[in-house]
Amino acid sequence: MLKGRYYWLVFALSIPAFIWLVPTIWMVSLSFQPNDLLARTTSSTALGLVPLPFTAANYAALFQYGQTPLWFLNSVIVSLGMTLGVLLVSTTAGYALARLDFPYKAPLTVLILVGLMVPEQAVFIPLYTMFADFGWHNSYHALMLPRMAVPIGVFLMMSFFKAIPSDIEEAARLEGVGWLQIFWYVMLPLARPAMMTLAILTFLYAWNDYLWPLVSAQQREFFTITLGLASIQSNFAQSEGLGRVMASGVIASLPVVLLFLIFQRYVVQAMTVGGSKG
Repeated sequence: MLKGRYYWLVFALSIPAFIWLVPTIWMVSLSFQPNDLLARTTSSTALGLVPLPFTAANYAALFQYGQTPLWFLNSVIVSLGMTLGVLLVSTTAGYALARLDFPYKAPLTVLILVGLMVPEQAVFIPLYTMFADFGWHNSYHALMLPRMAVPIGVFLMMSFFKAIPSDIEEAARLEGVGWLQIFWYVMLPLARPAMMTLAILTFLYAWNDYLWPLVSAQQREFFTITLGLASIQSNFAQSEGLGRVMASGVIASLPVVLLFLIFQRYVVQAMTVGGSKG
């Protein structure tokens, strides 16, 4: 009886899931269809979700001409660099706030929590002015640095380190191990689920970010994939056809899809650890 209800539940949830996936399937289908056909119609009823006639010319042209591969590479560099920077800052700051005693620790913790309430758009003008004074715009570090010290990352790691029993750290101190070795050899391996969750969320945020690259990158060679695709779609006459635009969207979506397929178990594991310790 329960198994039958389970199948009905899966069937019921599959319907809205398929409806949610239809635009994505349609995008993939359009990317494999000739541009001359798409110039006449883009109706899903006329073309269908199956790409007929099938062609890979849009993907071939995408990597032979245009700047989409460069934009893709820029997004990879910026997303990986920002992810590593957030992990470095968040783990060290979170461990210090959770486990170490130092002057002005409490006000600093409150200041970080207050940072959670400040919208990121509110600091765009000061950030733009500061980076302009340094001459840093149109560079990789200008795209990465403003998002490395994120309060939510520090708060997440601080909460995780606080939840680890103090007996583990005290046992290491009895062996004469310093705090830096405790952090590297004891705390970081235990915090791997939280770090993986933070890394995935940071990478997705960096990959899909549009506002700050729009402000900081004025030269096309420093566009990220989101900014580059937006520039193509806003100037559709120069986009070389709808099929290539859809192919660009598919290429831009692949890292996000692969990231979830490969690392989704770490997110579930982090949620389980957090729930059991709460």
